[in-house]
Amino acid sequence: MAADVTPMKTSAEQALSAAYAAARKTLPGKGAIATLREQAFERFEARGLPHRRVEEWKYTDLRALMRDMAPLASAPDAAAKAKAKDAGKLIAGVETRRIVFVDGVFAPELSDLTPEPGLTIGSLAERLTKGNAPALGTAFATDDVAVALNTALMGDGAVIDVAAHARIKKPIHLVFAGSTPTSSFVRSLITIGEGAEVTLIEDHDSGEAQVNAALELIVGDHARVDYFKLTQAQGLHVASLLARIGADARFNTFAYTAGSPLVRNQSFIRFDGERTHGGIRGVNLLRGKDHVDTTLLIMHAKGHCESREQFKTVLDGESHGVFQGKIVVAQHAQKTDAKMMTRSLLLSEQAEADNKPELEIFADDVVCGHGATAGALDPGLKFYLMSRGISDAEAEALLIQAFIGETVEEIAHEGIREALMNAAIAWLRARAA
Repeated sequence: MAADVTPMKTSAEQALSAAYAAARKTLPGKGAIATLREQAFERFEARGLPHRRVEEWKYTDLRALMRDMAPLASAPDAAAKAKAKDAGKLIAGVETRRIVFVDGVFAPELSDLTPEPGLTIGSLAERLTKGNAPALGTAFATDDVAVALNTALMGDGAVIDVAAHARIKKPIHLVFAGSTPTSSFVRSLITIGEGAEVTLIEDHDSGEAQVNAALELIVGDHARVDYFKLTQAQGLHVASLLARIGADARFNTFAYTAGSPLVRNQSFIRFDGERTHGGIRGVNLLRGKDHVDTTLLIMHAKGHCESREQFKTVLDGESHGVFQGKIVVAQHAQKTDAKMMTRSLLLSEQAEADNKPELEIFADDVVCGHGATAGALDPGLKFYLMSRGISDAEAEALLIQAFIGETVEEIAHEGIREALMNAAIAWLRARAA
């Protein structure tokens, strides 16, 4: 008779279980929301933190990397809010509508809540308390443990509704600032109506906090959405994008990560209508012992859609870059056109890049492809630049800038494009200093 084997819980897993037990009665939302939390926590209890034997987490063993859990964040004080005024400066030169969260809590006094036709902005905690978040948990069905943990312990976040055919003038800039080494579980819910247009920026400048963030995005037919994820965090950072895109839509995402020691950005995107075009791109800049994991699951559920995935990673020192991308084409999603490419530039012999692009195709009339490269700077190009009087460091910087520039140039918004390129140049200068 085989005995049941119960794996020992790590300190972090024990702390997470204790945090949920202590906070469950005070977390916002009753009835269906409380049931949703309980079911999500049961999934975590049964499986624990993801580890290297879980294929999707093979290269980011969270059970080993997360030594312990920082205490849950409490309501921010005046000092924390004052510090948050300086957060999100990566795109300071771009005119945006700032919506600020401090230690995972909505700060309306720091936010631009000026009324605009077709736009509603609120707090998730308030919506959950009133039982007015019926779309929560409907964007993309997944049993991912990080998403389950976020669902169980979610406290606050943004709830944004863009009405049908609304054209939102300024980019909506969600700034998540952190002031203390605590844990926060932020959840945002954004609904874009039919034919609407909006630019969204999710900006994490969270200091040493441990962050588990999730954003649910539901995009209606004929809409256009440009979504940016900016990460500059000094603590553990796990973020999940759960998106469902309608028909005849235009959906573009861009992820920028730099100066962050441990990050996993995972995206679950479902093309749920025909003739939709999607561009999923990003740039990661790593040095020291940084570990950045980009994981994608792109589901083509309907036919005649086009998607392009392109990611560039620069690795210096003993850094570790991970890319896992899977495109799934459903049986009836004929005429799908999907291409995925990841490229890694290794500036050090100690740096490591693990790239794993995949295709899972059940339709027979498609055009799909994927590719991955990893290598060092071209010595011939570097010699050519140096032969023209350019220094060694400057020659490397120019080649790296050209490497990431191919992806950054795909950004349609001129101000954001320039801001991110300037940020990358600043990173290159700091590397050379």
